[in-house]
Amino acid sequence: MVSAPASGTGKTTVMLGLLAALRERGLVVQPFKNGPDYIDPAFHRAASGRESVNLDSWAMPGAMLDGLAGLAEGADLVLAEGSMGLYDGVAAPGACGNGAAADLALRMGWPVVLVIDASGQAQTAAAVAQGLARFRSGLQLAGVILNRVASPRHEALLRAGMEEAGLPVVGALPKRAAIAMPERHLGLVQAEELPALTDLLRAAGDLVREAVDLDALIAAAESAVRPAPPLPIPPPGQRIALARDAAFSFVYPHLLHGWRRAGAEVLPFSPLADQGPDPSADVCWLPGGYPELHGATLARATRFRDGLRGFADRKPVHGECGGYMAMGEAIIDKDGARWPMAGLLGLVTSFEKRKMHLGYRLARLAQGIPGHAPGSSLRGHEFHYSTILAQPDAPLAEVTDATGAPVDETGSTRLQPGGGLSTGTFFHLIAPAP
Repeated sequence: MVSAPASGTGKTTVMLGLLAALRERGLVVQPFKNGPDYIDPAFHRAASGRESVNLDSWAMPGAMLDGLAGLAEGADLVLAEGSMGLYDGVAAPGACGNGAAADLALRMGWPVVLVIDASGQAQTAAAVAQGLARFRSGLQLAGVILNRVASPRHEALLRAGMEEAGLPVVGALPKRAAIAMPERHLGLVQAEELPALTDLLRAAGDLVREAVDLDALIAAAESAVRPAPPLPIPPPGQRIALARDAAFSFVYPHLLHGWRRAGAEVLPFSPLADQGPDPSADVCWLPGGYPELHGATLARATRFRDGLRGFADRKPVHGECGGYMAMGEAIIDKDGARWPMAGLLGLVTSFEKRKMHLGYRLARLAQGIPGHAPGSSLRGHEFHYSTILAQPDAPLAEVTDATGAPVDETGSTRLQPGGGLSTGTFFHLIAPAP
């Protein structure tokens, strides 16, 4: 488990460098991502050549975690990237933990490599690392990677502190702004949006190869993956029309894996290329993404909108977050421009005045969605900056956050004239809840 005391330590850059450097050595490395992040796994896949899967102790029951970890079968090494700080999770436990990276490391028996941002400190970094190592009984610390080291003298002071604390240092990375990951309003940009991604991964791999003791890192790994059959994830239909392009890029890899494992066929189409869903599909699924960045293109995509409306008249369509917004009447972008959407639902959202909505969600469905009957409970995660201006349709679910507090973003449902059901949520489904 590659983790850190906090976000912003350079953990993702280190993770990508490790994946690239180990792959160059000829090792097959299986990446995982702790928690509900949907950006990092695409970078993991580019660096490792293997699909990265989210593992989430708040949303996923233990049997699902064990089964998904079994996807590492055939790999030489597992590297899991933590989220936020090592022990950071929600206050109330969920399916089998609070979502922290430490929960996952303890369950799987994976030793932790701490990435410490050494900027502005010296021996004190060892006190931070020592506190993290001792905070929870049973957690195994494999070593420390010092990041953003300013000079050889700085490195010597850092190493002296770690030696005094009895903590092994497996690497020391100098500051190198050229491989910093670019950011934007929802965190990192998507992997497919970086034309220089290959160069960035090569630079990160070179840096790690020069500055990290890969042999020590490999030696610290434990044989702790216990392959198990994953819990079945009910597909929304036998043939699933899935929107898939730069505007609708986010669907959890474990869902696609589960759908296909259940025998479903996924039929991708691109709204940005003005394509509609395959009429032979049983259901259409519009994932999250960044439709607000492509408002003009989507507004001009008449074949997409007409095809989606025709499909929705008789068959179920479900949208998550960005997909939900695209099913609504309109999206207002950050500049105040209003772009018409599909109009399957009355939702109107605005990015003109941004407001962050972030956190785990537990939903009890008042109306079923494809694959899940009315009354079902679902665990998911919400992260967006849109403001609801209108949400006139019937609420889809009773939604609470991880503490049980009600959430206003209930989703929407509308029966179309031909009998098709249109549904949408602001949260991304992770797993069914008991």
